[in-house]
Amino acid sequence: MKNLLYQVLHWCWLKVLGALGDMGKMMKAAQEMQGKMAEMQEALDQITVTGESGAGLVKATATAKGELTALEIDPSIFVPSEKEVAEDLILAAIKDAQLKAQEKHASEMGKLTEGMGLPAGMNLPF
Repeated sequence: MKNLLYQVLHWCWLKVLGALGDMGKMMKAAQEMQGKMAEMQEALDQITVTGESGAGLVKATATAKGELTALEIDPSIFVPSEKEVAEDLILAAIKDAQLKAQEKHASEMGKLTEGMGLPAGMNLPF
């Protein structure tokens, strides 16, 4: 009986130690993921996309985070009688750039999660 109790306690102790080792591995993996996420956030500031409208008459450039960084407008759209058309073209180019930024952001985050062995399409909270 004493031997059986010893074996059970030994088995439980090994399980506890194994769980602590697994916890250490999980913490290390979490720290690595946090580092990779920080690198990705910095990289997203450097990646740019360009949206356009009016067959390229208006071009808007944004970072992959969606921050508008440049706006190019062909002067030919500045006809006073067509002010609304110019405004629509500018707005359309900005929206196109923002959409492309969202797509690029999702693509880059997908590469990161895939590289970490996480399921495809897993949405991280960033």
